[in-house]
Amino acid sequence: MHMSEGKERIIISPNICGYVDDEHLNYHIEVQLPGVDKESIKLKMHEDSFFLKGETENTVYVGSYTICCPVKPEAAKATYKNGLLKVDVPFKDPMEDAVDVSIQ
Repeated sequence: MHMSEGKERIIISPNICGYVDDEHLNYHIEVQLPGVDKESIKLKMHEDSFFLKGETENTVYVGSYTICCPVKPEAAKATYKNGLLKVDVPFKDPMEDAVDVSIQ
């Protein structure tokens, strides 16, 4: 239990659905955060994982999750409406960080 202002709150992992779009270009994440105010949501994303936290008066939704393939976190787009957080993030091009090697 998490203590905040003298109240005990339940800490749980939110329901999450993550999947690849039909074109295999983007990763789509949907997170159920019932009753959470948008201002309390923290979302941090790396190319291979993300951290999420959202709070209500009685509940703290929190977790760290891996992503199947490298993504571009700086290009992620997130919206929150009616208790559902939606995140779309494009996959990283496998050749994006490739370095040209000079041949002697």
